[in-house]
Amino acid sequence: MRLDKFLKVSRIIKRRTMAKEVCDSGRVTLNSRPAKPGSEVKAGDVLELDFGSKRIKVEVLDTPSTVRADQAKDLYRPLEETRVLN
Repeated sequence: MRLDKFLKVSRIIKRRTMAKEVCDSGRVTLNSRPAKPGSEVKAGDVLELDFGSKRIKVEVLDTPSTVRADQAKDLYRPLEETRVLN
């Protein structure tokens, strides 16, 4: 599954266009490498995202093409969340 679509389906980011912009700006890494919106995501991959003053790290557990809102949290496992001081 494409990275931008996974971010939207998992509801880490609400809109796919916003997910694409975040990836294009270099604020997402996939397995410790800078990720593009079209990067393939599979179970076991580790994502790191920078959201302003917050940095989150998650492990991908599943990549279905659609999922109900109440099941979105089951697609990933949070590994770490930190605050970045500017």
